[in-house]
Amino acid sequence: MSFRAQLDAATARHASMLCVGLDPEPARFPLAWRGDSARIFDFCAAIVDATADLACAFKPQIAHFAAHRAEEQLERLIAHIHTHAPGVPVILDAKRGDIGSTAAMYAREAFERYQADALTLSPFMGLDSVEPYSALAEGGRYRGKGLILLCRTSNPGGADLQGQALASGERLFEHVARLAAGDWSRQLGGTELGLVVGATFPDEIARVRALAPTLPLLIPGVGAQGGDAAATVHAGWRPGAPVIVNSSRAILYAGGDAADMPTFAAAARAAAEATRASLQQALPTCRS
Repeated sequence: MSFRAQLDAATARHASMLCVGLDPEPARFPLAWRGDSARIFDFCAAIVDATADLACAFKPQIAHFAAHRAEEQLERLIAHIHTHAPGVPVILDAKRGDIGSTAAMYAREAFERYQADALTLSPFMGLDSVEPYSALAEGGRYRGKGLILLCRTSNPGGADLQGQALASGERLFEHVARLAAGDWSRQLGGTELGLVVGATFPDEIARVRALAPTLPLLIPGVGAQGGDAAATVHAGWRPGAPVIVNSSRAILYAGGDAADMPTFAAAARAAAEATRASLQQALPTCRS
């Protein structure tokens, strides 16, 4: 199944717009594993098992693995998700951005080594920096993979560039949204594009949705960054136009510093259930 088909099916099956972000920090692990980077797989797999029926996607952040020399654990984790949460897509959060042979190697890393279903990318080097990941590349080998482009990110400094006005009067993030929904989708041969828009900027979410009425929006910033779940759904969700609302630290470390082995996964599940419920509760106001 393609990324979009998996996303739509998991969203419906689990009644969920929640993406569980997997950003392992060994210093915050349960007491018996605290500080032990060899336990990254065990920690993340326990979170996946506890939330598999609550999530529409999982999003491992590659730097949290690579910094601990845990790339092999990331491979095992994505294989674990495919086996223990079948049909729930994996978005590899790597924010790659390069051209030519380098981009082709990044694509091979994401889609062949790690077997991700989708990948976050920086679009700011232009269309030819996206093409090596697309349905046009490698003889169509990556057809059905999702490419989720940075558009209006959740950090305050994102406005330094993304909010700048172009000669046309559009802001840069608006131009990215328009390209992704239009010319780039056509030129990349039906590649499944999406956009990253931060929950901390609901007005910008609404603007991106207006410009890209059918693309999936990956929306980080609910939870530890303080984004409002209801405002996020109201701004971004439309029938047939999914939102993937990511929460990482607020779920992973819901048990707090004193979490022990029996309780950390249960606390993560409870936090995921509460976040999923708050997102679903906003749907009636979107439909009215």
